[in-house]
Amino acid sequence: MVSFPEYSARDARLIILRGLAEETDGTMNETLLTVLLRSFGHNRSRDYVRTQIRKLDELGAVTVTEAGTVMIASITRAGLDHVERRSIVEGIARPSPEV
Repeated sequence: MVSFPEYSARDARLIILRGLAEETDGTMNETLLTVLLRSFGHNRSRDYVRTQIRKLDELGAVTVTEAGTVMIASITRAGLDHVERRSIVEGIARPSPEV
C-alpha cells in the first residue's frame, strides 16, 4: 500500500506530465509548473516541484535543463506514452480514461 505522501507525489508528477503534454513544445519551467500544481490543489514549495521534476527525470519521463537557477522540464516519449495511456511509468499516477 502506498503512503499518502507518495500518493500525493505520484499525482503531482502526473499533473506535471499532463501540463507538459499540452504545451506545443512539451516544455515548461519550474515556476510555471508550481503555478500549475497549485491550480490542482498541490500548494507546495518550489523545492518540492524541483524534487518531482528530478524524480520524473530519473523515471525517464522528462529531460531537465537549467537556465541559470531555473529548472526546465521537457516531456520525453516515455512521458507522453504514459499520459496517453500507451504504457505505464511506475512512480507516476495512472491517468484516468478519457470519456
